[in-house]
Amino acid sequence: MSLDTPNTKAGYAAIVGRPNVGKSTLLNRLLGQKMAITSHKPQTTRHQILGIYTEGDVQVVYIDTPGIHQRGEKAMNRYLNRTAHTALLDVNVTIFVCQALVWTKEDAAVLKAIEAAGTPCIAVVNKVDTVNPKEKLMPFLAELGQRHNFKAILPVSAKSGINAEQLQTEVNNMMPASEYLFAEDQITDRSARFFAAELLREQIIRRYHKELPYSITVEIETFEEEPERYIIGAVIWVERESQRGILLGKQGEAMKETASAARLQMAQFFETRIHLDVWIKVKKSWSSDENSLAKLGYSD
Repeated sequence: MSLDTPNTKAGYAAIVGRPNVGKSTLLNRLLGQKMAITSHKPQTTRHQILGIYTEGDVQVVYIDTPGIHQRGEKAMNRYLNRTAHTALLDVNVTIFVCQALVWTKEDAAVLKAIEAAGTPCIAVVNKVDTVNPKEKLMPFLAELGQRHNFKAILPVSAKSGINAEQLQTEVNNMMPASEYLFAEDQITDRSARFFAAELLREQIIRRYHKELPYSITVEIETFEEEPERYIIGAVIWVERESQRGILLGKQGEAMKETASAARLQMAQFFETRIHLDVWIKVKKSWSSDENSLAKLGYSD
């Protein structure tokens, strides 16, 4: 080895797939901590999130992405797809996540985008803990192997951790010789304000999953760090006055419960006490307007 060659390895790994296949859960599993919000609703992830894993002589910068989808023509849908496709550029490896025993047109579209990018790819067949008996997986894995020249195909459960260590090893082995790209103790590129907004949005999605998941976004207006607490002021934007009423509930009790749950999640995440104030405001058709999206933080 040349004296100029780094004795460390570092690179980028994009986690891509259609909506609701478990990409964010996989990121959290690989990092060993919560970095991305999760729910059972598609399109929970709306932004690229870098999760930085550093151990020994290897640093992997994972990029969590929104699900690539073919549904909806709103500005938000276009933004989500652009965000996910951009993640395929200039990475060292792509982790293609699909669901065990399920193959859709959207899976095929994701794989087509991966092929166009030309990046080495590992296939992760997620949710294998739901397959019984396990022998049912074999034809699916064999068929997947015929679809693309994957570097590896791994049956995984992001939820329970099945084969997560093996996936980590495969990714580590594909990192090039390089100095670390980020400080050893850095775990993400996102700000505390970003995570405060995401943790509140997660509680809204989970509590109003039938009514409002795609019609709300959260903006942090104030974020003050005091010695023993954070003081956070958040605005929940909805598109119609009726949605504001749904969020509030009778005498505002529903919103109080949601804010309380979010505050507890923030206290755990930031490891400090949280004072959280929440307001609900209406911005008509914000998810259909490019300018409104940009003002609310949805910019490329």
